[in-house]
Amino acid sequence: MKLEFHHINYVSEDVDRLHDFYTNVLGLDDIPITSFPRPEAKDGKGYAGKIRFATDGAMQMHLAEKNLRVAFDNGEVINPVERGHIAFRTDDIAAFLALLDAKGIPYSDYGTAFAKEWHQVFFHDPEGNVIEVHQAVVE
Repeated sequence: MKLEFHHINYVSEDVDRLHDFYTNVLGLDDIPITSFPRPEAKDGKGYAGKIRFATDGAMQMHLAEKNLRVAFDNGEVINPVERGHIAFRTDDIAAFLALLDAKGIPYSDYGTAFAKEWHQVFFHDPEGNVIEVHQAVVE
């Protein structure tokens, strides 16, 4: 099982303002929203908040609209768009979940509720920071 840094997620009540700062002030490149297919949020499930993306060419920034109800609405405990998170990509999500289980680390498994092409799991580090680990999935 391999892990690699993938993105950092910041949340904001004004996603466009945040995106403008990272692209027009710091000079990062925009990543078009069409690069990230999202499932439709239905019946209060999923996430319908605004998202923008930026990159330096290697790492990505995901800028998401703050939503304090996401975990409640999806029947999960950990809210990835309350304070933001750091994300890693794995090549074996099942092995990673087995590792979390073996270490007794609780997690919220959102599956593909937020991204059609990623199976996403969120958990806390010892300081309470939210961490995402995801695996690309083929439909």
